[in-house]
Amino acid sequence: MDYLKSAVPSQIMSERGYNLVVINPGSANIRIGLASQDIPFNVPHCIARHTKQVPKRNVMDQMLNNQITTAQHMEREKAYDVIASLLKIPFLDEEAPSNTYSRKMGRVDGHNSQSRGKDLALSWTNVYEEASSSVSELEASMSKDDTSEPLDKKEGINSMEPDANKPKYRDFICGEEALRISPAEPYCLCRPIRRGHLNISQYYPMQQVLEDLQAIWDWILIEKLHIPHNERNMYAAVLVVPETFDNREIKEMLSVVLKDLGFGLAVVHQEGLAAVFGNGLSTACVVNIGAQVTSVICIEDGGALPLTGKTLPFGGEDISRCFLWTQRHHQNWPQIRTDILTKPIDMLMLNRLKETYCEIKEGELDSIAVVHSYEDGMPPGSHKTKLTALNVPPMGLFYPMLLVPDVYPPPPRSWFHDYEDMLEDPWHIDFPRRPDMSDTFYPNVNIGLPMWDGYPVFSAKPKKEEKVGLAEAITNSILLAGRIDLQRKLFCSILLTGGVALTIDLVPAVEERVLHAIPPNEAIDTVEVLQSRTNPTFAAWKGGAILGVLDCSKDGWIRREDWINNGMDPEFVRKYKDSYYLQAQAMCYMNS
Repeated sequence: MDYLKSAVPSQIMSERGYNLVVINPGSANIRIGLASQDIPFNVPHCIARHTKQVPKRNVMDQMLNNQITTAQHMEREKAYDVIASLLKIPFLDEEAPSNTYSRKMGRVDGHNSQSRGKDLALSWTNVYEEASSSVSELEASMSKDDTSEPLDKKEGINSMEPDANKPKYRDFICGEEALRISPAEPYCLCRPIRRGHLNISQYYPMQQVLEDLQAIWDWILIEKLHIPHNERNMYAAVLVVPETFDNREIKEMLSVVLKDLGFGLAVVHQEGLAAVFGNGLSTACVVNIGAQVTSVICIEDGGALPLTGKTLPFGGEDISRCFLWTQRHHQNWPQIRTDILTKPIDMLMLNRLKETYCEIKEGELDSIAVVHSYEDGMPPGSHKTKLTALNVPPMGLFYPMLLVPDVYPPPPRSWFHDYEDMLEDPWHIDFPRRPDMSDTFYPNVNIGLPMWDGYPVFSAKPKKEEKVGLAEAITNSILLAGRIDLQRKLFCSILLTGGVALTIDLVPAVEERVLHAIPPNEAIDTVEVLQSRTNPTFAAWKGGAILGVLDCSKDGWIRREDWINNGMDPEFVRKYKDSYYLQAQAMCYMNS
């Protein structure tokens, strides 16, 4: 502990994070990197595999999507009008004033410093393997060694490999490259995680989902982190998982990390807890707004309160789809074929436009932007157009009927039934001390702290798929915390994480609407959103790195051999858990 008190935090991260890989998987992106890094690699969580013939569907999930019903469409239009009245803009079918000079025109030229990079067109991925120069080198050496060799001999050599110069398709493509593959190419795009769960369906069996997870993570480890298979046993992994994952899903991911990828040690933490530590806090209401799911959970003194967990089935990608719907309804979208179901590259473009131009503010918000069209096998086209009602889509967080979840609905839950609780609270588990574990990863360090005594144990599971807006979810979550003093503290300690948290003026919107959502009989009159000390997109990853580095004894970690041989055997006392033992160590360091 003297080492932790005397060392500079950056020194600790550098010295003890060099062999610690932090993995934070999400529905749309995976954040992965060494704990010693300042920021992780943020890679689209998808893989495109080559097929022998042009597939019936180039995106695995496109058969699962629903059509918007008439009732849903009417609810969406009503939600738009409610938002319009709050923002003081024309209703959906109301004609805008002819005098456009009174409008708030943001980024009029469409080429300011923030948007210039976003206006660049994406390019189609080269799906062929890099041409090998071995054949040409062989031919050059042959002609150099014997220029008098008969022509028929050389022709015979070439005839042995008639397809030597024919381009070969890459077996699989991961990350953003997979999203930029033309639909005309013989590839099928798969997303192993959808709406906060493993993407298991009648079209996408469990085994294929897990194989794709392994392939994506292995590709990142080799291509980005340069960690080969034969060195993985010298690395430990911190798996930072969303609160939406079920017990069996966590187990399957642990098997991928320990058995398939070959890490020597592994531990699992929840995103909410990690985000708190990533911001140097001990108590907060963590609101993680991801690409497809939003989760809310309260943390007190470094411990998650499971009863306060809430999950909302919408996120940043739903805002992007609403952005497209809004522009099409106002007839501002160019006459191009934008199809986010069969052309993932279009979703990339929409996400860029949303991140650049959408914000929350009163009054009409228009902008001039460059929209790109991507037709099969053709160079991208550019279309300068005027976008309108740019402050409406992000307001869908508070009025979810505006964000119709017709794309990528949640997977069926019948598969996820498991009698073992991966989040069991091990108050009375006596972790055996194995000196070889910490000595392997952190030599000359031996730290252990007793368990916290008297901390409340919650046996209830977090509720799933709340059908409310963000403000109501935050309010309901905090009110479930119990004590009034804790509630007041949490209402003044709201932490926004995830990429959507970067939306301009989202913070005052959350504060205002949460305050209005508090019941009048509650003696609470102050709401505050804390300023994030790190990039909200990477807050959970950073917290996982801190928790992993500070856990010197590794008593709550799982060894590869133990997992392979014992798994979750009830007699195997060194079970995984979101360890309060580890939290106690980290809190002792933070408060020192």
